[in-house]
Amino acid sequence: AKKEVYNKWDPASPRGSRNFNPFETFKGNSPDASGIYPGEARYKDPKRGDVSYAIMMVEKADIDDMTANPK
Repeated sequence: AKKEVYNKWDPASPRGSRNFNPFETFKGNSPDASGIYPGEARYKDPKRGDVSYAIMMVEKADIDDMTANPK
């Protein structure tokens, strides 16, 4: 789901609940599905998916690719 949000993200447009980079962090925290960070008024704790080393390695490869080819 994060990749879909990232693909729709337009860095030239203002940041909002429908236009944000889901991979960015603030003080080590990721935003929820609306781009709201922990501590902000409308923050909703996201559902946590399964975590395994194999999944993390796939995600790391995706992040490395995005870092190497920024929008």
